[in-house]
Amino acid sequence: MIVVPIYDAIILPGANVYMKSDNFTELSKREPELNKKVVFLFAKEKQDRDDYDENSFYPIGVSGYITEINENNYLVIRTTDRVNVDLLTVTNDRPIELTIAKRADINDLEVDEANNKLEAMKGALIDFVSNFKWGTISRNYINQWHSLNEIIVAMSSWLNNTAAEKYAVVAEDSVKKQTEMIETMLYEFLEITKVTNEAATAQEEDNQKAYREQAIKKQMEYLQKELDEMHPENVTEVRKMEIKMQESDMNETARKEAEKVLNRLKQEGNNSPEYGTLYDYLDFVTSLSWKHETYQPVDLEQARKVLDEDHFGLKKVKERILQQIAVMDLNHDQKGSILCFVGAPGTGKTSIGQSIAKALHRKYVRVSLGGVRDEADIRGHRRTYIGAMPGRIMDGIHKSGVSNPVMVLDEVDKLSASYNGDPASALLEVLDPEQNSTFTDHYMNVPYDLSDVLFICTANTLDTIPEPLLNRMEVIQFNGYSATEKFEIARRHLLPKAMEAAGITADDLEVPDETIKTIISDYTMEGGVRGLKKRLDTLCRFAAVRIVEGNHEKIVVQPDEVHDYLDMKPIHHEHVLAKKKPGIVTGLAWTMAGGEILFIETMMTKGSGKLIITGQLGDVMKESAQIAITLVKSMFPEQAKYFEENDIHIHVPEGSIKKDGPSAGITLTTALASLVTGKAVDPKYAMTGEVSLRGVVMPIGGLPEKLMAASRAGISTVFIPKENVEDLKDVADEVKNNLEIIPVEEVSDVLKKTGIL
Repeated sequence: MIVVPIYDAIILPGANVYMKSDNFTELSKREPELNKKVVFLFAKEKQDRDDYDENSFYPIGVSGYITEINENNYLVIRTTDRVNVDLLTVTNDRPIELTIAKRADINDLEVDEANNKLEAMKGALIDFVSNFKWGTISRNYINQWHSLNEIIVAMSSWLNNTAAEKYAVVAEDSVKKQTEMIETMLYEFLEITKVTNEAATAQEEDNQKAYREQAIKKQMEYLQKELDEMHPENVTEVRKMEIKMQESDMNETARKEAEKVLNRLKQEGNNSPEYGTLYDYLDFVTSLSWKHETYQPVDLEQARKVLDEDHFGLKKVKERILQQIAVMDLNHDQKGSILCFVGAPGTGKTSIGQSIAKALHRKYVRVSLGGVRDEADIRGHRRTYIGAMPGRIMDGIHKSGVSNPVMVLDEVDKLSASYNGDPASALLEVLDPEQNSTFTDHYMNVPYDLSDVLFICTANTLDTIPEPLLNRMEVIQFNGYSATEKFEIARRHLLPKAMEAAGITADDLEVPDETIKTIISDYTMEGGVRGLKKRLDTLCRFAAVRIVEGNHEKIVVQPDEVHDYLDMKPIHHEHVLAKKKPGIVTGLAWTMAGGEILFIETMMTKGSGKLIITGQLGDVMKESAQIAITLVKSMFPEQAKYFEENDIHIHVPEGSIKKDGPSAGITLTTALASLVTGKAVDPKYAMTGEVSLRGVVMPIGGLPEKLMAASRAGISTVFIPKENVEDLKDVADEVKNNLEIIPVEEVSDVLKKTGIL
């Protein structure tokens, strides 16, 4: 088998191919032999024979055999079949080796129809050549053709079509479609030649008019391309934009809009005040990726490895992300559920989005929505406005350069409405899988398909996210890190990055484990690790100064030296009270920075039964205090006179901080019961839960963060609502091991276990 690589030619079965023997030998690296099998391979680009490799060829070829080798240094090859190239080996200065399999045709063209098309084409060719002196000789040659395949092979070198267009004819399996492609090429060739020689004057049929128009356009494109290649320095910006638009894969709607703007650009000229606006628009839409990216299979184990390398802990979050990736892999789908990561600052919500993109081998783009209050920031500005720009969504797609990035919509809870519209409402279309396939940015004014984009939202709280928007997202909670998790994160990630950023090596600085633990416990107060990162950065900067000043000894930071390095006082955390006193009970609170303990203080003084509440308590906590008083009155009726003859003062320390939330009811009730009975509650008891007038302890949120705070403060026993027992699976084992956690259903259960009843 002799393999002959060719470029820019059409070769089909059932035709004779004529070649010079020298050319045949140069291309195949073998001498021709009579009746020897030959396979034609179609090259993708024009290259020297020695520059070919396995990726240089299309996967479909044509086989045949040598039927004649004449004395005039010509040989004839009769083609027989199209073949699939299964295995290809290309070596310089050696013949190409391959294995092939016959490729079947789809015979969907009737014989009579094929004959009619052949006769029509031969008639058109004979009519064409009759205008030339050599037409009589050509007429006999044309009459010898028995198929359109023979015609197109014979005229292949005369056609103005590109190599890719010619190969498309070879690759087409349907005989009917292939015949239509051949007809189109040949008729276009005839029309182009007629236009070039100004010979076509007769009235043409409607379809011939279409051929002529297309032929003229191709001729103009061809000539313009030749001019551009001859004088690239003379190519105008408008022409460059026209070429860029032709090469773009934009859809028909977008192409029509772009052509409309391009025509305006040509008419306006360079000196028009609108020239810059029109040019910027075309530059934006032609730079977008309009084609659908092919799906790439994902190795689930590799994805798990990437997530584990980049983030410590977050077991539940990682499992949910891997479930998403597995579903996408099974469906061979680019998109998935829209995830919303909710948690305290510094818990890794944004960075894990970057890890997801890395695991999926896709581009990553982050869109910050914090403080956005204009609908145009999402949908873009209409081009009628001066300084119009696309919205942040399309701008992110533009920057990514692909149509299927992983897009993180950061701080989605900090959107705000104004007289310019509600950006949260504009996001409804973006995040709705049923609508975002035709998302229309006001600036572009044409639909763009966002269905392949994997959207991930981040937020610190769900309270400010509108319900319709929240319904479109699947919420994944990011709980705060425990002290052990913070230590591992600092040791594995934060400290090495801080040292690298400061230009410090392990030979210059050593931070013992106890020092890191001291920083975590005494100098940070948050659920995430952002503050911890700042402390380690400060530590490294301080060490960098010492090193530059000439300290060549290795710096070892001891726990008692942290205060000097960080130049700040240790953060005050509430700890268990040393003495117990009636009317004072320890509660648990959730904050944006994690969890904290707080003390509910109550006192009774002579008065007229007034209720005094201090400590900047919100409306919800004030109502909880009213419910607590009513409950205590009903549970201790014999003490009712004390409420009538005395004023009750309820205070929560740190009065400069506003406090509110539906989880202090049980703490307020226990504090008031302790006050009226005179029985003190052990300070090592802490509790959280809302209460009803029926005396039922109701569920609350933020349990993991609250239990972390209790463990840190030295609490030994925590009372939680029984309905929150399921949430304990989200609590770190080290926290649960340090605490005795007692689920309760009613207020009386708490009062009994604390010794009040």
